[in-house]
Amino acid sequence: MRTVPKISAVCETTEPDIPESGAPYVELRDLEECIGLALGSPTRFGNMASAMKYFWDGTGGLWMKHALVGKPAALFTSTGTMHGGQESTLLSMMLPLLHHGMVIVGLPYSEAELSSTQSGGTPYGASHVAGLANDLAISEAEKKLCLALGRRLAETAIKLAA
Repeated sequence: MRTVPKISAVCETTEPDIPESGAPYVELRDLEECIGLALGSPTRFGNMASAMKYFWDGTGGLWMKHALVGKPAALFTSTGTMHGGQESTLLSMMLPLLHHGMVIVGLPYSEAELSSTQSGGTPYGASHVAGLANDLAISEAEKKLCLALGRRLAETAIKLAA
């Protein structure tokens, strides 16, 4: 687990080099060393969070080295409402990954919950409808879809790494 630092509208650095709590900040070498990537972001008006976009904007060196070509990636997000932009957020996160030559792993409709969920879940990746006050627990369908996506990513990563 890694996170990206918050970004600031001012010129000076406002975040410590190491977060005070939670997951450590991602480093470019983490991406180089992984055999698969599960990438998540909260939805911000149908797009990935600005801190995530800022991080990916700084990966040009990896792109020039083709460091991520052929690695599988899966995506996940959460929103406050059912129509909060889950699918467009997942699509926005795919764009830099596709430019890096990564292989996107989604959720096929062979996953029964994808056709029956009344909450999150899309063929583009896992999603969760958290509620406006972030008070909705993950549904059973969302949980099953998250596990299915993780399993597909792991199986694909192992096959491609071989």
